[in-house]
Amino acid sequence: MLRTLLAAVAASLVAVAASLVAVAACAQPAPPPANAQPNDYGNQANWLCWPGRADACASDLTTTVVQPNGATSVQTFKADPHAKIDCFYVYPTVSHDPGMVSDMTVKPEETNVVIQQAARLTAHCRLYAPMYRQVTLAALYYYTLHPPTPGSSPMARPQIGYNDVKDAWNYYLAHENHGRGVVLVGHSQGSGVLTLLLRNEIDGKPEQAQLVSAILMGTVLPVPQGKDVGGVFAHIPLCSTPGQTGCVIAYSSFRQASLPPPDNTRFGRVRAEGMEAACVNPANLAPGGAGPAQSYFGALINNSAGAPFPWLKDKPIATPFVSVPGMITAQCVESGPFHVLAITTHDAPAASPRSNTIPGDVVVMGRLQANWGLHLIDANLFMGNLVDIVGAESAAWTKAHP
Repeated sequence: MLRTLLAAVAASLVAVAASLVAVAACAQPAPPPANAQPNDYGNQANWLCWPGRADACASDLTTTVVQPNGATSVQTFKADPHAKIDCFYVYPTVSHDPGMVSDMTVKPEETNVVIQQAARLTAHCRLYAPMYRQVTLAALYYYTLHPPTPGSSPMARPQIGYNDVKDAWNYYLAHENHGRGVVLVGHSQGSGVLTLLLRNEIDGKPEQAQLVSAILMGTVLPVPQGKDVGGVFAHIPLCSTPGQTGCVIAYSSFRQASLPPPDNTRFGRVRAEGMEAACVNPANLAPGGAGPAQSYFGALINNSAGAPFPWLKDKPIATPFVSVPGMITAQCVESGPFHVLAITTHDAPAASPRSNTIPGDVVVMGRLQANWGLHLIDANLFMGNLVDIVGAESAAWTKAHP
């Protein structure tokens, strides 16, 4: 069953790109009902992941590790049933539901993305992941391809998704937290929702005392140029050292070879005077530092042609995940007006069967969509680094809060 789920997420990486074209002729998605009722987050059916439950976050994460020379080994994974801190994860835009906002039914797209982006964090935290009525792919791409005309009203982003996540957060605090530290984790739309939650409900409030860190991937977080605090958050700084707590990691990934991004890119740029997009490198938290990415890719992630990516030229990968140590390094760079996380890949020896590149670009009808960068794999690129960071934070939090 797991390989079926991972095959679906592999297909979804291509489907996301194809949707840019597919919805061009579609009717405008229906808006959410005006009288939508709050969800009951006391009902575990409204949670994608819940600690101790046999759900997506308890999936098989066994990994084939492929060395530069092509040698392979198998790495197993086990969650920590006695984790000292919690993680609260909000998933990105994945819903294939036809309306402007999704329903609350768990479907393969939600299951797949939490396996890729968050399940491995259970090595160091109990993982809570609420379902929420998010803005769907249909709505995102309709308004991408049908932008408002000059003088018309822009798309009104529904508040229902944010309200759902806030309700889930408040339920978690009231019934599950019990004074534990918590890491907030999101990607893309999930990061946007968590940014609002941090600003409105946590920054400068008593709840900030529980914040271990916030990991906001694939988003634009404005900060004053050269500063580690300010902008959206008045009291929560960017992370800069291992084991630091109460801080934020934010970044958007682009191939080094593609920099600078095109002017219409969605990430890495703040147009306000004196501000820049935050960039914190999970591979080296020191400002401007470079480091090796500890990546975990779904072994069945497709290439742009729709076939499983050939991590090895001579045989397929038999485990759900693959890791390629030594292939990828990362560094935050200023490139024109952009502040992005530059991804460099390094060739294997000439005789090695290991691939010399990685998938992750958005390609539509054979054309690279450079303005997306490596948005699809922001989490995969640094999953091992993020696990290590959360582990160090957990140790620091536990020491400070015996």
